[in-house]
Amino acid sequence: MDFTPQQISILERLQARDFQIVAFPMYANYVGVRRRNCAALLAPVSADRFQLHGQPAYLIGGNFSVRVTREGRDWFVWKKEKLEVTTERLAELERFAAQLSQTLIPVI
Repeated sequence: MDFTPQQISILERLQARDFQIVAFPMYANYVGVRRRNCAALLAPVSADRFQLHGQPAYLIGGNFSVRVTREGRDWFVWKKEKLEVTTERLAELERFAAQLSQTLIPVI
């Protein structure tokens, strides 16, 4: 991908706030952003910004999970692997999403 100077500035701002810029091969048209066990995809939507593509997710084995309810319990699931949605994991994902959204707000 080719980025504009403004988009590079956003990516640098993300890195300065401890987000890792990563590639997810299945999502080659998006920029991956990761911090600890959480990740999100960013789509370049104009010369000076990115937009969140989908929702931030909890990672299982480095892969995006989905949140499902089975037998009255919530789980993060990827293929046959699953992790229970705990208060701590949910809080980590919510912090990640909030901090990512805040960082993506244009700086004037």
